[in-house]
Amino acid sequence: MGSLFENIPAELPDEIFETICAANWVKIERIVSNGQASPEGFWYDQEGNEFVLVVKGSAGLKIEGEDDIVTLRAGDYFNIESHVRHRVEWTDASCETIWLAVHY
Repeated sequence: MGSLFENIPAELPDEIFETICAANWVKIERIVSNGQASPEGFWYDQEGNEFVLVVKGSAGLKIEGEDDIVTLRAGDYFNIESHVRHRVEWTDASCETIWLAVHY
C-alpha cells in the first residue's frame, strides 16, 4: 500500500520517476514535476503506449505535428500511442504536478 502524495521532497530540481509496480508488458509509475519541461528539441518516441493521468497540478503536452498544446489539469487523462512523438512543454511551477503513468 502507498500514496501518490507521500515522500515528495520539498525541493524538486529534477522530476521524480518512481515505478509503483510492473509486470509483463505493463509498468505503472508516479511522476512528480514542479516547473520542469522536456529539454528544447527533445521528443519522447516510445515503443509502447502510455496512458497519463494528472492527479494534482497541471501540465502541457505537445504532440508532434499538432498546433495546439494539450493542457492537462487534475483529473484529466490522455492516451499516447506508441511512436507518437511528444514532449512536456510545461508543468505547474506553483505546486507539484503528480502524474500517474501506465506504460503498456
